[in-house]
Amino acid sequence: MYPSATPPREVKIGDAAAFAGTTPRAIRHYHQIGLLPEPERGGDGRRRYGYDDMIRLLWIRKMSEAGISLDDMRAAFDEARDVEDVLGRLEETLAAQEADIKRQRAAVQRLRVVGSPLGLLSPLVTDRLSHLPSGALRPSDLDALLVTERIFGPLGAAIQASVFITLATHPGLRAEADRLDAADAALDDTVDPHDPQVEELAAQHCAHHKALLQAIEAAGLDVAEEKLFEIYDAEASAEVSGEEDARMSAFEAVTKMPYGFSAARTRCVELTARLLGGDLSTGS
Repeated sequence: MYPSATPPREVKIGDAAAFAGTTPRAIRHYHQIGLLPEPERGGDGRRRYGYDDMIRLLWIRKMSEAGISLDDMRAAFDEARDVEDVLGRLEETLAAQEADIKRQRAAVQRLRVVGSPLGLLSPLVTDRLSHLPSGALRPSDLDALLVTERIFGPLGAAIQASVFITLATHPGLRAEADRLDAADAALDDTVDPHDPQVEELAAQHCAHHKALLQAIEAAGLDVAEEKLFEIYDAEASAEVSGEEDARMSAFEAVTKMPYGFSAARTRCVELTARLLGGDLSTGS
């Protein structure tokens, strides 16, 4: 003969959790949010769960596996919302998750091909720089592109990439950029913002910038920049809908991105911008 067992009328929370494939902590949470009615406590002060409670727990487990949120479960049990509405919103959520996974897989593949951290930048940027030999780009170059992409988006960073392509392929211009960077670093808080060397350094920055532009034009990188607008527009229109990083204006970026420039260095930057603006306005 087979042994027979008499099922209990009610079980403790541990047994209920074990049968439903969940945890006592989860069941207590269901009570707190009103998803599972809290049963009365027995003589020993512990909750006891009956057949109806177990049925509710099993349905909760099934809906959870289907990806239905706890709020939607509660609404479904209360018949406050049409099940079709719940399923429709669930499909939208899953579609968004699939799009996120697709983007993440593309990012991983790009990292494998391009390498890190360059591969973490937008494809529009990495495509312009991936042809450069290993080590041609410096960490500071990628840092600058990262900041530009945050403020002006992939298109702005892809255009700025022309500068770093030029520096990577023109040792003389790279050496001059290093010299100017060292001179900038020397403009600490001990330097008077109106020291003549500040104006002289701004003039040197302006001359170096013009030399960079000439090299960019000679290499045809300016033509490639014009094509970027077409590529970016095409990619933007074909992109799967999803949340994008919020952009900010250049003014907002200045107030939020710390650089720790001294007053002298800040004035040098301002003078350089003025000189470049004057050159552009006169067409020189």
